[in-house]
Amino acid sequence: MAPRTKALGAAAAAVVLSLATAPAAAAQEPDPGAPLLIGHRGAAGTAPENTVAAYKDGRASGAGFFENDVQPSADGVPFLFHDDTAARTTNVEEVFPGRAQDPVTSFTWSELQQLDAGSYFGGRFAGERIPHLDDAARIAAGGTGGYIEIKSPKNSPGGEQLGARELEQDRTWRQPVAAGKVQVLGFDEASNREFARLAPEVPLQQLAGAVPGPERLASWAGFADSVGTNYRNLTAQKAADVRAAGLGLGVYTVNAPEAVESMVRLGVDAITGDSPIQAARQLQGLRVLPAAQGIRIADAEDNPAGDDVKPQDGEYVLLRNDSDRSVDVGGYAIRDAAGNLLTVGEGYVLAPGGQLRVYTGPGTGTAERYYNGGTASVLNNDGDSLALWTGQGQLADLFAN
Repeated sequence: MAPRTKALGAAAAAVVLSLATAPAAAAQEPDPGAPLLIGHRGAAGTAPENTVAAYKDGRASGAGFFENDVQPSADGVPFLFHDDTAARTTNVEEVFPGRAQDPVTSFTWSELQQLDAGSYFGGRFAGERIPHLDDAARIAAGGTGGYIEIKSPKNSPGGEQLGARELEQDRTWRQPVAAGKVQVLGFDEASNREFARLAPEVPLQQLAGAVPGPERLASWAGFADSVGTNYRNLTAQKAADVRAAGLGLGVYTVNAPEAVESMVRLGVDAITGDSPIQAARQLQGLRVLPAAQGIRIADAEDNPAGDDVKPQDGEYVLLRNDSDRSVDVGGYAIRDAAGNLLTVGEGYVLAPGGQLRVYTGPGTGTAERYYNGGTASVLNNDGDSLALWTGQGQLADLFAN
């Protein structure tokens, strides 16, 4: 099978990033060779993932694309949702008691529309619903593209056929597909090969936790246009191997400014992250976090024993005051990529140079330790993709181990 047309690199070279929310006086001309930016699950760092609110944030960031995850409902409706169950990001247990751990694809479209998919992220998002695939096309209209990941094909077979049919026959998708503003991606190689057969005109990305060897990359080049991989596992040699196979190269989930810079140095074509507007500011040489007051995440430690609620030994996030004034961190919140929160209680003021360990579990607080009394792990991916928010809801820091 002949290699497919490599669309990712061309799209990256052509995209022009605009920062609608940045001060006009501070804006700079973007580097035309800068990587394409993709908002992860819309913009999962600033809004509940895979909701209309997140897609709007992704569009407003100036990212070239926003990524979303498509699955088929029990009655064959393509909806946008990441997890295999609805437990983490909806009120499914309240609405459908006893079904929280059922496959999300076992729900009908009507049942899915009864779930609140926004409250877990914050009260102001209460009432956000699980979107239909067409909602992504409607929000993307005007220049932002859609990265569509086919989720869990083994658990819900037929996603490739459903996605290909929707992109081909639904008129809401015809214009973005024709304009090259739609890409499909997935981890399952067999599923991707089937989608490529059904819709060869739609650019396709093969996802992998790590870039494989040259022989397998050459095989992927027969049906895929690009490779998407975990940025933590990417090396200069692996990046060169991808290019030698004639494939584009994307990375996920890149949030911290220093991680963005490291990927730029490796010459990747696309960067997927939860906070695309911050990544865009980084690429344009602007101040990444204008609301930052000097409080940052200095470290994050998971508990190797897996006991997240054991005092003294449990996981924690270390906050540090790098400013020259005291800052009240009461109400500051640390959010991980799964939407879990650690919130600092009242009465904690950090002097210049001061530090505070914020623990998930119970314990006796001191001036340098705050215990939340929680029972669940919060350090998603061993501390990667942590975001620090002020008590006023402003993004103060982004952290990666």
